Amino acid sequence: MKLYCLSGEPSKPCFILKFKTTTIMLDSGLDMGSLLNFLPVPLVHSSRLSSLKKWKPNDYRGSGKIENELRACGTNVFVDSAPEFTLPQLDILDLSEVDVILLSNSYSTLALPYVTEYSGFKGMIYATEPTLQGGRQLMEELVHYVERMPKGSTANVWKNADILRCLPAPIKDAVNPLAWKQCYSLHDVNSSLAKVQMVGFNEKLTVFGAVTVTASSSGYCIGSCNWSIQSDYEKICYVAASSTLTTHPQPMEHSPLRNSDVMIMSQLTRTPTVNPDAMIGEFCMTTALTLRNGGNVLVPCYPSGVTYDLFECLSVHMDSCGLSQVPMFFISPVADSSLAYSNIFAEWLSQGKKSKVYLPEAPFPHAELVNTGRLKHYPGIHGPFSDEFRSPCVMFTGHPSLRFGDVVHFIELWGKSSGNTIIFTETDFPYLYALAPFQPLLMKAVHCPIDTSLNFGQANKLIRDLKPRHLVISERYSHPPALHPHRNDLVIETDQKTIMYKPGSVLNLPIKRTYERVEIEPELAASLVPTEVKPGVAVAMVAGTLVTKDNKHVLKAPSDPKSKVDGLESGRRYYVWGELDMQEFVSKLAQHGITDVKVEDSAAGHIVHLPSDDTLIQIEEGSTHIICEGNEGLRVRLKDILLQCLSRL
Repeated sequence: MKLYCLSGEPSKPCFILKFKTTTIMLDSGLDMGSLLNFLPVPLVHSSRLSSLKKWKPNDYRGSGKIENELRACGTNVFVDSAPEFTLPQLDILDLSEVDVILLSNSYSTLALPYVTEYSGFKGMIYATEPTLQGGRQLMEELVHYVERMPKGSTANVWKNADILRCLPAPIKDAVNPLAWKQCYSLHDVNSSLAKVQMVGFNEKLTVFGAVTVTASSSGYCIGSCNWSIQSDYEKICYVAASSTLTTHPQPMEHSPLRNSDVMIMSQLTRTPTVNPDAMIGEFCMTTALTLRNGGNVLVPCYPSGVTYDLFECLSVHMDSCGLSQVPMFFISPVADSSLAYSNIFAEWLSQGKKSKVYLPEAPFPHAELVNTGRLKHYPGIHGPFSDEFRSPCVMFTGHPSLRFGDVVHFIELWGKSSGNTIIFTETDFPYLYALAPFQPLLMKAVHCPIDTSLNFGQANKLIRDLKPRHLVISERYSHPPALHPHRNDLVIETDQKTIMYKPGSVLNLPIKRTYERVEIEPELAASLVPTEVKPGVAVAMVAGTLVTKDNKHVLKAPSDPKSKVDGLESGRRYYVWGELDMQEFVSKLAQHGITDVKVEDSAAGHIVHLPSDDTLIQIEEGSTHIICEGNEGLRVRLKDILLQCLSRL
């Protein structure tokens, strides 16, 4: 059994598991950290961004026009080109061999079009309905932002290794930029997601008869799940983004994950030192303070997930602060579908949210906020938004990378006033580097990272509860984070046997297949004659034809009747079993006229000496040797006497 680690970022996982005769891909995360190396793409022309100085290394002597590709902003250098993404290492093996892809949450779907549309993949894809729809919204928003203001050229000269090492940090630390890819198209998104088959929690799905896969709630976001992969005698669990906190999704299920042979764990929190509840409180207080002072609040966000909780918590806090009249705007190409879907996925929500459906009420308060006009949503800043916009306000919009989307426009618009505030809640991008191309910036920047996935304490407690025989984790989880090198509590500590993986590594998982399940055809089973070998245990001899189809094994009656006569039913074949009783053997010898018998114990068993017949019998566990100097008649006679002392089957 092998596990291929295709992703360099544990929070954007992509694995391939070879288990029995199946090849299974676990998640298809897209690392978007590479976006920060590119200049923002403004919605309207930005004289400031377009006037940034062209840059090239002082000692560059190459022929490529690198100065047309790089721009300097302060001490940072950015690529002036269409943004590119870091894909999983899809060339490690042939993806046409992948039988099935298991998706655990909508954030781990973003590399799916690269897999399904450009690799020869022909297998099945399983995901819950909220994961499918949430992934669609994230992809559609991404494509819309990138295609709305396309860059006319693509920069490649700077990726040369000789040039790359001459660039300043952090762009010089870019990992394999030659493998970066531009965004897929909307056609790719629709074609890819059309291949997805929707599943429910605890629904058992068979993969070619070899293994059964089951999704169970992970508690992280709507429809997010962990996967159990089982054969008849082995069990592997894949624990992706999970949460034990009480939020809007259905709580995490523990029982389907217990007592596995191997547990693969990924997507732990990226902010292990902060409490999500405290960050939501700080977010609300910072927002209220800015609004009281007449400023605007900008929140770069994804169109789902924590954003729903922010709507709810912020509206309550604004009511308590007398700020109910301040509008909240949600601008995204998928804003309408995101808000609509969140209120129709009642069966995927926590019990508290689910119960509201039967009152009847909308499970999320943002439905009421929309109805009363306090939360206004638009696909973009053009059109009706221009008529409804008023200040001060709270603006939720994308993209969290600050490299494209409507957020770029609002930073340009509000960045010159210290009365405005931008609050970062998403954890995918370092906020200071995200802001770097907009410097100098007067608006306040506040970091309130909200990541509800498992922290190290919760993960260690979960591992103790689930008790896997072997644990597979990223090597990053085995030592403290770089920003907190002395925090030895920020690691995975467990008594379970632990296997570490690195980007691109191939692991041999320590599972040895010992048994296989075989069904016996009723006709053949009826012909068996069991013999009791010890109390409660009976054994029968069987001859048949083993038929294997779709990884299911069935033992059928022999098609050739002669095989029965020549085999078991002729009466000529039998098996002996049991331990030889030496006293009984000596007694049997006496009954057959052999009375001159001497028995000695040996290290391996017993030695029986027959002096009168000049014969030795060596009796050991599993074997007997009769040494009688060529007297074949005596040898056969002694063999028959010995067999009389053993049980027959």
